[in-house]
Amino acid sequence: MLKYVNTGVVFQEIPDEVTLAINISNCPCHCPGCHSRYLWEDIGLPLDAAAIDDFVSQYGTDITCIAFMGGDCDPKGVNMLAQYIHEYHPQFHVAWYSGRLRIPPTVNKEDFDFIKVGPYIQHLGPLKSPTTNQRLYKRLMDGTFEDITYRFWRKQDIAI
Repeated sequence: MLKYVNTGVVFQEIPDEVTLAINISNCPCHCPGCHSRYLWEDIGLPLDAAAIDDFVSQYGTDITCIAFMGGDCDPKGVNMLAQYIHEYHPQFHVAWYSGRLRIPPTVNKEDFDFIKVGPYIQHLGPLKSPTTNQRLYKRLMDGTFEDITYRFWRKQDIAI
């Protein structure tokens, strides 16, 4: 069963979206240097369709995207919630931040509008670092995915 510990409305996780980030516990990845070690534990409240409906009631007019931050302990559960959102709350985009290198073949990637893959490797940095191993993909109209990781990288101002 998926459990979440907390949520937050964020502006930097998904480009051009106001995102409700749902922090999911019981992370099996245990990345060295992880900034959210508390999510390694099996703690929190059930993350199910009723919880999604509650989030929509609470934040629905303020957000454009719902992001699952983790969930690698139950990828099928994350997939089912993505399907639920698209069916019952189609006004929202759905994102998944996975710490895995690849999305399992049992998951239908087309149920997500954005997918971030890759464990956090401290010396390579997070998504905002051009040296990161992590990648954020956006699903295009034709069902393919485009790597949009570069959108996190700031251009350096050049002094003349």
